[in-house]
Amino acid sequence: MVEISCDGLLFDLDGVLVDSNAAIERVWSKWALAHGYDPDEMVRLAHGRPSLDTVRELMPDGDFEAENRAILQGEIDDTEGVVAMPGARDLLNSLPPDRWAIVTSCSRPLAEVRLKTAGLPAPHKLQTSDDIRRGKPDPEPYLKGAALLGIRADKCVVFEDAPAGIRSGKAAGATVIALPTTSPEYELEQAGADWIISGYSDLSVLFRNGSSNAIRLRINH
Repeated sequence: MVEISCDGLLFDLDGVLVDSNAAIERVWSKWALAHGYDPDEMVRLAHGRPSLDTVRELMPDGDFEAENRAILQGEIDDTEGVVAMPGARDLLNSLPPDRWAIVTSCSRPLAEVRLKTAGLPAPHKLQTSDDIRRGKPDPEPYLKGAALLGIRADKCVVFEDAPAGIRSGKAAGATVIALPTTSPEYELEQAGADWIISGYSDLSVLFRNGSSNAIRLRINH
């Protein structure tokens, strides 16, 4: 049993708050097959990063912006099976609205669609790939996410499921809790996750101290 004190919480979206794996796999597999790529490798490469970064890396001399728009529209249209991760709704509802934010590699329209489809509360602060210049694993997303809350990144706990996101959070100076929803535990460990939980049933919010503004989390193993 471990207790962690922090001032703010920063959540990735897909694989952390929302289970959208099936939709992601359908859209990216279809795109991969149409362009001669291995679908399984494509899904692995794309997860946790802005889609534009992935397409640009694969097609540096092609019309990667047009390809990315097609992928984005496919993901916006495909909401079948998109649901909240177990315990995510209760966790978010237990937190002060001004003390947590979502930091996702999705575009803003896609993030909003997935949150609405999953029935999760709209965050007061939402940062997407539209708001940054350098995506995960660069520290910029989580540095800016912490700044949205007016909190230093090293006073935040990041929740992630992808190696790129873990590296982003660690590079920003945050403590990172990982969930093995899309990547095996050894990859999460290699990326530098401080703790790995099987789900939110392993996590408790103990109390909030008004004088210090601290949020205490208990990890039960």
